[in-house]
Amino acid sequence: MTAKSHKGQSFEAALAELEQVVADMESGKLSLEDSLAAYKRGAELLQLCRGKLDSVQQQVSVLEEGALKPFAVDDDK
Repeated sequence: MTAKSHKGQSFEAALAELEQVVADMESGKLSLEDSLAAYKRGAELLQLCRGKLDSVQQQVSVLEEGALKPFAVDDDK
């Protein structure tokens, strides 16, 4: 198992890698050392995915707040 850098890794790529890590661990074919490395990588990928989801959720909230505010018309002009 090779550790890949997740700098700049897309959510979809990180999720796909996480799914593969889980499948590898569930197979029962990994050594103890490889299982530990897979667990560590899985935790990193999970943190990356959660961070990206949190960021997107915050952006959606900001957009929704801005879109749902009534448009103020200045009648003085």
